[in-house]
Amino acid sequence: MSYGDIMRIQTTGASWQTSQQDRLGYEGVSASHTMAKTDQERMGRYKSIINRVGNDTGIDPALIAGIISRESRAGNALDGGWGDGGRAWGLMQVDITSTGGRHTPQGAWDSEEHIRQATGILVYFIERIRNKFPNWSREEQLKGGIAAYNMGDGNVRSKNVDESTTGGDYSNDVVARAQWYRNNGF
Repeated sequence: MSYGDIMRIQTTGASWQTSQQDRLGYEGVSASHTMAKTDQERMGRYKSIINRVGNDTGIDPALIAGIISRESRAGNALDGGWGDGGRAWGLMQVDITSTGGRHTPQGAWDSEEHIRQATGILVYFIERIRNKFPNWSREEQLKGGIAAYNMGDGNVRSKNVDESTTGGDYSNDVVARAQWYRNNGF
């Protein structure tokens, strides 16, 4: 894909903290893969939308699925489309707060319109990281953009892109989940 190859990104996977969402007794790539697999059936409901948006935006559909898995467990962690205590909307958890993204939700929480909006936000952050770190490889920029999707590009200061992300593992977990999805039908 034009933003880098998700399969070429090195990842440590989910932290212990993140793996405890599913009460796993382990962390790392295998924990991320287990959580992605848990979400696989629900994710299947959105596969055609994810593929369409991915193809239109140049974002690997497996990456979109990885973010959906991490952010909302393919909708399973949402209450009426809302997550994060009512501060984020939809499958990809678009931040609506005045201290965060300040986005206006577009479309139903599980709609193509929502996934397009959120993927557009991801593309915005990848571009910001590309401009901020022009000497990084495309894959490093992509991983930095994934981290920025979680916590803003101002918090990406080095190649240790997850130092300030939720769980200290956001991009590593998303990448591992995306790699699992790529190997399993996306």
